[in-house]
Amino acid sequence: MTRFIDLSIPITNDVVSDPEVMRPKIQYMTHENTWEQIAMFFPGLEKGDLPDGEGWAVEMLELSTHNGTHMDAPWHYHSTTDDGASPAPSIDEAPLDRFFRPGVKLDFSRLPHGHVVSAAEVEEAFTKIEYDLQPLDIVLVQSGAIYGTDNFTDQGVGLGAEATLWLTERGVEVVGTDAWSWDAPFSHTAKRWAESHDPSIIWEGHKAGRIRPYYQIEKLTNLEALPAHGFTFSCFPVKIERASAGWIRAVAMVDG
Repeated sequence: MTRFIDLSIPITNDVVSDPEVMRPKIQYMTHENTWEQIAMFFPGLEKGDLPDGEGWAVEMLELSTHNGTHMDAPWHYHSTTDDGASPAPSIDEAPLDRFFRPGVKLDFSRLPHGHVVSAAEVEEAFTKIEYDLQPLDIVLVQSGAIYGTDNFTDQGVGLGAEATLWLTERGVEVVGTDAWSWDAPFSHTAKRWAESHDPSIIWEGHKAGRIRPYYQIEKLTNLEALPAHGFTFSCFPVKIERASAGWIRAVAMVDG
């Protein structure tokens, strides 16, 4: 038997998972108040003509492509990739065969919020779970961020440029995290930047996509339900022309 594990957060008005300026907005239109929408197609139709006087349920959404569980395309990080040799692809140009692959989970949730995971820590994590990373494996990071709790956007570890490049050097093209960002939360990075004014630390994991292209999933959830490896991961993005990201329904499949 195959067990399906949902790793996606809902798009909702009620749980804060983005900064205020980026929050989604959903307008719910229900059966009680939509009969007039149907009447537009049927001149003379009255509410009582419909079964139980009910119309349809429809929702109108105001969304960023980065709301909810979504996948970033290399275009989000920079205009070029491959060390400037190629235009960075947008989400509609993503190769679909990359998004249904063996998955592996690295658990860094014991580390403090804001920690920037190094390449050595990534390598150590693979040794700990006794897994030999393969090209095109999808690597998921349990960051310590907990969806639905206060200050979610300030939670979790991030993977810096060094760790990200360590993965892409080995053929990884899709990664994911249950935090708001693949990078360490901005609130933590800002404190470090105020001390050093080193621009290389700002969004460094994302900016590693300038060197080698990769696709990055953010705002996963329920990663604690996964084994470290031995599962298949599905993460096909919605096809939005020239977009920097697309929403996904992230699902893991575990046999046995």
